[in-house]
Amino acid sequence: MARPNFIFIMADDMGYADLGCYGGRSNCSPVLDHMATEGMRLTNGYANSPVCSPARFAIMTGRYQHRLRGGFDEPIASAGPHLGLPPEHPTLPSLLRDAGYSTGLVGKWHLGSPPWFSPEKSGYEEYFGFRSGAVDFFTHRSFTGAYDLWEGDEEAHVEGYLTDILSRRAADFVRRKADTGPYMLSVHYSAPHWPWETRDDRAEAERIRSLFHLDGGNLETYQRMIHHMDEGIGWILDAVAETGGYDNTLVLFTSDNGAERFSDTWPLVGRKMDLLEGGIRVPYVLRWPARLQAGTVDDRVVMGMDWMPTFLAAADVEGHSDYPFDGIDVFGPRTERDVFWRMKYRSQKAMRSGDWKWLSIEGNEFLFDLKRDERERANLRYREPDRFANMRRAYFDWDERMPPMPPDATYTLAYDETSLARSGG
Repeated sequence: MARPNFIFIMADDMGYADLGCYGGRSNCSPVLDHMATEGMRLTNGYANSPVCSPARFAIMTGRYQHRLRGGFDEPIASAGPHLGLPPEHPTLPSLLRDAGYSTGLVGKWHLGSPPWFSPEKSGYEEYFGFRSGAVDFFTHRSFTGAYDLWEGDEEAHVEGYLTDILSRRAADFVRRKADTGPYMLSVHYSAPHWPWETRDDRAEAERIRSLFHLDGGNLETYQRMIHHMDEGIGWILDAVAETGGYDNTLVLFTSDNGAERFSDTWPLVGRKMDLLEGGIRVPYVLRWPARLQAGTVDDRVVMGMDWMPTFLAAADVEGHSDYPFDGIDVFGPRTERDVFWRMKYRSQKAMRSGDWKWLSIEGNEFLFDLKRDERERANLRYREPDRFANMRRAYFDWDERMPPMPPDATYTLAYDETSLARSGG
């Protein structure tokens, strides 16, 4: 079989249960719901972090983000040469590019500022999108007021609603690259991240002239933003079908991290910046007709860092021996493993082993049986003292193998919505 194409589609701050195929009640995702019937839906899928930049580092490298230079545990702002994805580090797009794939990123970067860091320095041959954590959907300006829509290193002055612009550019990439050999396309939407704006809100965006909008938004607007994104994903999938790529294109949809203000997480609790399930559990919807059986639902534990080794294995491309993966090939033999999280914010720590989760928040420790208690309400640490002790010990053994957190706190943010907005996370 020929090497597959890859399309990695990522929403921003979307809740685990926003999509209809994950129990959502708004009917805002007909395209993705249909895609789930054509492929696989994962029910124990996780982000490596409950906030943007660290989760994206893990996806790009197949490793715990804590291993990277600088120790990424929190969202990053524009911080010069000190914080970003090191250009010398192998990435999913760089290894696929070196193996003959055409590579492109459409949408959000947020992994460091030029000239030190950029999509092109980390393996993407084409780039169209924004570099910061968020931009206004109409003015395309970041929270600093600076214009932030780029084609490569040049400002791209394109009129319109950002979600639609990104969807059309992604569909165009598919049509241009379909006959040039295999391709890998990343589509990183801003939706449904604030500012909460639909296609009909141009006048409001121009009146406010401020990215923050943190006193704005409502449930209807949020769900319509997801619907606009879902419609655009349909345009991308149409381009795949029109160019003959339906059977052998692996399409994956997820969110970078868990829920924000208007998100649906039922039955989970917690949100972005939390290591509760609502902050780290994310949807994973995959379609690859050549290999995946339609209508599959899988409950294995999957992390964001798993997709790099999974895609490389599917393309028969080796990883770099100097940068061993922490992630696994999702399509390989099913194996039980332990996975871990840590956050400076509120001194959070977490571990999942099988159905069990150990969690520590500001020194308060918990043990949950997620199979019976997804809402994380019944603390079983005293009923299961041996399990609690063993998992706690395993977490700290893992933590000792990770580089220590940076001693300075220049990019650590207290999670009130105004301060988080400054990072665009």
